[in-house]
Amino acid sequence: MVKVYRPLQRIFPGVFLAGLIIILITAAVSWRILESPMNVLASNEWLIVPPGTTLTRLVDDLSERGILKTPRLLSLYGRLSGEATRIQAGEYLIQDESTPRQLLKQLVNGEVYLHQITVVEGWRFNEFLAALREHDAIDSNSLDTNTVMESLGNENLHPEGLFFPDTYRFSRGTPALEILKQSYEVMGERLGLVWSRYRATSVLKSSYEVLILASIIEKETGLVEERHRIAGVFHRRLERGMHLQADPTVIYGLGDEFNGNLRREDLTRDTPYNTYTRVGLPPTPIALPGEDALVAAVDPEPGSELYFVATGRGDGGHYFSTTLEEHNVAVARYLQQIRMPADEGAR
Repeated sequence: MVKVYRPLQRIFPGVFLAGLIIILITAAVSWRILESPMNVLASNEWLIVPPGTTLTRLVDDLSERGILKTPRLLSLYGRLSGEATRIQAGEYLIQDESTPRQLLKQLVNGEVYLHQITVVEGWRFNEFLAALREHDAIDSNSLDTNTVMESLGNENLHPEGLFFPDTYRFSRGTPALEILKQSYEVMGERLGLVWSRYRATSVLKSSYEVLILASIIEKETGLVEERHRIAGVFHRRLERGMHLQADPTVIYGLGDEFNGNLRREDLTRDTPYNTYTRVGLPPTPIALPGEDALVAAVDPEPGSELYFVATGRGDGGHYFSTTLEEHNVAVARYLQQIRMPADEGAR
């Protein structure tokens, strides 16, 4: 009896070992495939995953597009690892050199592609809205200008100036109101911070007045190094009860009637925003001020200057003066500069 089964005892270990080797080789090859880059174009590939999409359906789609050579392998790996049922919907960017395992991890973690919109310092609120409507990844269908502030819980406030200019990132299909809310909350935080640091007490009575002044500073100059100096001029004018005489406020008050050319008669046309005809700050901000303008509004540079006018050199700079006589000379110099031929003005 022993002699009959002895050959079988020698065969079984060999078969077992051979099977084990085959399994190990298959596993190694499969793992290598899962860790090898897919056939992604140099410009990358997009993958849209609707809610409820299965991994099997996704790998079939990727196979048809020539991106995934072994779709069944990734599908099997997903089921064995338990990740097949954890895929999140969204828009994904499959980057060059991505492997099947990296793609599956990306889908499970919901690492969707984030679009972005940059809100520029000095924009008006309507320019912000226009940018939201024009962005193809933003859902602006329900964006109603008249109810934006009501949706944000502050329907009594004019929306101008209440949104922080910055770059915001979001997934495709994000509602415009969600981006507006984020920008609104950031402005509230930044404004609250600079107001808490405000040292003077005689000019600006509230954080909203800080916002108004900051918006004027934002529109007056694009040079960061001038903003505290311009703030000093405005603070001294407010302290003395002088007109601010800020052209950007006049332009804002003209609205759609402004054609790009500010005329002398515009300066005498009274509106709530004409700081040539009315003393003090205008009733609302006139633009979206950035961080530097907010800080400058509460940190005016000390001095005696009460006037400033553009240099006319195209550098965004200004001449600053203490007396009206000095200012008139600077204005004459500015007018001469802008009338000068371009080649001479550059000297």
